[in-house]
Amino acid sequence: MNRIPNRILQTMAGAGMAIALIASAQTPAPPATAPAPADQPAAAPAAPAAPTWSVGPMDISGFIDGYYSVNFNRPHDITIDGTGFQLNQLYNFNDKTDQFNLSAAKLTLNHDPDPIGAHVDFIYGRTNHFVNGGNADQLDFIEQAFLSIKPPKAKGFELDFGKFVTVAGAEVIEAKDNWNYSRSLLFTLAIPYYHFGLRTSMPVSKTDTIGVHVVNGWNSVTKNNGGATICLMNSYVKPKYTWNANFITGPENANTTHGFRNLFDSTLLLTPNSKLSAYINYDYGQNRDGTYTISTSEGPITEGDKDLIHWQGIAVAARGQVTGKSALAGRYEYFKDYNGWATGITQNLQELTATYEYKWLEGLLTRVEYRGDFSDRPYFTKNDITFSKKSQQTLTVAFIAFFGPKR
Repeated sequence: MNRIPNRILQTMAGAGMAIALIASAQTPAPPATAPAPADQPAAAPAAPAAPTWSVGPMDISGFIDGYYSVNFNRPHDITIDGTGFQLNQLYNFNDKTDQFNLSAAKLTLNHDPDPIGAHVDFIYGRTNHFVNGGNADQLDFIEQAFLSIKPPKAKGFELDFGKFVTVAGAEVIEAKDNWNYSRSLLFTLAIPYYHFGLRTSMPVSKTDTIGVHVVNGWNSVTKNNGGATICLMNSYVKPKYTWNANFITGPENANTTHGFRNLFDSTLLLTPNSKLSAYINYDYGQNRDGTYTISTSEGPITEGDKDLIHWQGIAVAARGQVTGKSALAGRYEYFKDYNGWATGITQNLQELTATYEYKWLEGLLTRVEYRGDFSDRPYFTKNDITFSKKSQQTLTVAFIAFFGPKR
């Protein structure tokens, strides 16, 4: 593993001192709550009660998430979708830097199954660009849209059909429901955002829930190879810890059902007491390309190969409730991109993040975050020079306003 001890120690010390000075002026803390299992939308840790809206049987909730980021490399402008901006490399939903930006605005309509339910998430902003790619075929501006059936005599069995977020990962799309503001390397590079198809869940004991998903693959409402992707999930919940394990497999290569993509995802969440939580998230993925033949004016041409591409990484994170309104969170990751599938070049990455959170009032919070990304290759842009730095450091201030349902 590539190590950069002096730089990491210096940045940890600087970020820790700054956050500690801010946190020291606050009041005593109430008990903190831990994130929900990875197969469910996570609840904001120790979040205050937000303003409540509902209309008839539909619960209405939503949020607005905006930020300002500074990248100390001062990267040069790039153009995406006809717009030029500076870029935080390896980021997704808060990748625009040195400017104010809207990460996401979201509105949710939800009716829990009784026995029939429905859920729709409308989303706008930079987050929509990454989740849907601006492509109407993938239900643009829709993060989730699914119907649910939960028969009253089925002992907790539930069936959903539609578009829903992936079961994989320790984090979720919504920043307010994570411990840190920026998403991890594993969330950004190693796993899908969503699926379209069928998913089931079934409690098999007081502590264990299993599920099977049959979907159209990774981040796809429609696909061109005709093959289904299968996800097997298990969530084991105890008072002091939760273990989630997921396996996703299926054909992901264009125009062929040959060559499967496989992902193993595991998260161990530790909740030793009401003020402290921690997790360990591990991902290993591989994709074997499949050959296929296409017809052209010059005759049949064989495309693709059978090379094995793989990637893996581990993240360790912790969150502590410092006072009633403030909390500290830290995250460290190591990610190995063996073939350049995730980042474009073969490299070993490390990432270190420190986040301070302050809740101003019901439904309004601020996060101040330092993050450092480190590579064993000159991957990062410095000023106008591409691939000139082995590190990138950013500072971000984010504001999130949200409201929730009465029920």
